[in-house]
Amino acid sequence: MAKVDGRRNNGGHKNSGRKSKAEERKLVEKLSPLEPEALSQLSKAINKGEKWAVELFFKYQYGMPKQQTDVTTNGESVKFTVRDLVKFG
Repeated sequence: MAKVDGRRNNGGHKNSGRKSKAEERKLVEKLSPLEPEALSQLSKAINKGEKWAVELFFKYQYGMPKQQTDVTTNGESVKFTVRDLVKFG
């Protein structure tokens, strides 16, 4: 008996997931006239020294810093060399 593809019945919401490109374009077209005002308000907040505004600017201008997560050592230091990992002759 062939296995039936049950993805259609997996309980996911039919409208979940990323919006279509057409929907994204419509939203961009709606918001575009507000861009100068949004930039002006962001500039005012940056000039006032608002932390959130400065962080937002840098995140979008330069990207988020690479996040590193220690998932294996439980915070303990690990000391080994490549030689320890490779078995030589």
